[in-house]
Amino acid sequence: MGRRPARCYRYVKNKPYIKGRFCRGVPDPKIRIFDVGSKKMGCDAFPACVHLVSCEREQVSSEALEAARIACNKYLIKNAGKESFHIRISVQPFHVIRINKMLSCAGADRLQTGMRGAYGKPVGTAARVKIGQVLMSIRTKDAHLPVAREALRRAKYKFAGKQQVVVSRNWGFSKIRREEYESLKEEKKIIIKGNCVEFAHNRGAITEKNH
Repeated sequence: MGRRPARCYRYVKNKPYIKGRFCRGVPDPKIRIFDVGSKKMGCDAFPACVHLVSCEREQVSSEALEAARIACNKYLIKNAGKESFHIRISVQPFHVIRINKMLSCAGADRLQTGMRGAYGKPVGTAARVKIGQVLMSIRTKDAHLPVAREALRRAKYKFAGKQQVVVSRNWGFSKIRREEYESLKEEKKIIIKGNCVEFAHNRGAITEKNH
């Protein structure tokens, strides 16, 4: 028996059902890598950022997330180079989806119980997504911004529902606006930690020059 189409598990219906002590035997999600490309590149290297934003409240399967990641990664490597981008998948497929298996062989009607004991067995995982939630993001150089937008446009076709490609106003994956980033950096109000940025606070040891 093959996989069911995504339309069977697209809508958010019941409570979240996650892997745990009482829900065992859950297959591993298809997506295992959530950061692809030059993830160790500093924050200054990739100022431009593009997001793929969900326009619907739905469930996105781990297979769809993996297919979107592969499509996006392939297009960027071919058109921008493998060292010129960083892709990040922002959702986690924690929700376990179930299937009530039916027999389809000869004489199955004698063996089947119909809807008696219809609570299904785990068959895969999916991520629960809200309206306006970011599914995946790409940070890159300004020169490769059109390529990044096209890569996310292609990744859209791997998901059910409606998504939107949005160019961020922020610097890379940080929460700082692009026009403010350089000035804050010169004033030493931000601390760059790899591909992340933190605001510098004024707490700390009292030095002599502060008297």
